[in-house]
Amino acid sequence: MYGTVDGFSYGAATPVAAYLMACLGAALGLRCTARSVRNRPSWKPGWLALGSASIGSGIWTMHFIAMMGFHVKETPISFDIPITLLSLAVAIVVVGIGVFMVGYRGTSRAVLLPAGVFTGLGVAGMHYIGMSAMRMQGHLEYSVPTVLLSVLIAVVAGTAALWAAVTIHGFRASLGSSMVMGVAATGMHYTGMAAVRVRLDDVLSASVGGKAPVSLILPLLIGPVVFLVIAGTIIMFDPLLVLGEGEWNEKQADSRRRPPPPPPRPVWPSRPPDDPVRARESRPAPPHGGQEHRPW
Repeated sequence: MYGTVDGFSYGAATPVAAYLMACLGAALGLRCTARSVRNRPSWKPGWLALGSASIGSGIWTMHFIAMMGFHVKETPISFDIPITLLSLAVAIVVVGIGVFMVGYRGTSRAVLLPAGVFTGLGVAGMHYIGMSAMRMQGHLEYSVPTVLLSVLIAVVAGTAALWAAVTIHGFRASLGSSMVMGVAATGMHYTGMAAVRVRLDDVLSASVGGKAPVSLILPLLIGPVVFLVIAGTIIMFDPLLVLGEGEWNEKQADSRRRPPPPPPRPVWPSRPPDDPVRARESRPAPPHGGQEHRPW
């Protein structure tokens, strides 16, 4: 017997919130990766690590916000916390492998393809490890073709994101890339969820209503959300990350090309007409060699 699965028990609220979190994580990760390519080597590992953690945390948060809307009519659902946290670690570490490869070796085809595979597998691995953390009166079964399609979406999205991170300049272009990445990540999630069927245990005799435990998931989301806010704050105060290297350099060059304003002209104080000093200065000079005759 299979359970009645509803992935949208809260309507459009969970998909929209999940999409926004995926976009936020992708945007921060792309900008940090772009910053690492244009920074001195001593700062590169820090920016790449921040980018990896941003992408991994954003996608992980997207996954579990979407899972808040997952509901099986016949059985309650809970989550194994250690496995749930393991999925977050896998997302950050495996995505980080792809990010570091591109950050240090560029976007040649020989580097970009394996880096995209690592990134996509990290996203997909996070999803299916997170699904294995679910506990219910039954077990999950998957449609293999749909699972493979979700993994393919993750790999393509990861490859495109890494290419965009070091190729596309400017804040607007990166924002558009992060929105596309958010669509791909959310689409991968719901494609993977479409592959799920819940086979109920035979011992289940009565229908037991249950929903995803919001009280359990929300505390787990606090840490990654706070991290994303802090990472966003760091980026807000870095003009090169916000504007992009081209726009920032152009502003700097314009300020250097602009001529300085001329110095102000000195303003001499005027003297009154009856000033004796001024009267002497305005008196005509005596003839050459002559002396000035003054009346007694």
